[in-house]
Amino acid sequence: MIEVARLYRIENDSSVKAFVDVIIGQILVKGIRVIKSKDGLFAGMPKSQGKDGKWYDTMRILDDELKQELQDRVLEAYNV
Repeated sequence: MIEVARLYRIENDSSVKAFVDVIIGQILVKGIRVIKSKDGLFAGMPKSQGKDGKWYDTMRILDDELKQELQDRVLEAYNV
């Protein structure tokens, strides 16, 4: 089960609309982003910048069902 622990909205013209922290079981995941794209809103995983200047996911959900649940919970909380 996924629970949204915190949602911080960003009110500007950026494509990033919010930062969200979620709890998955006993794990707190910080820094999930709600991003607006040409196809609509989606939840982007936390990233960190490597020494090469590129951005890399710091967390990846391998299970498609759990990934979809995360998308649903984050966007549901954002749209409230």
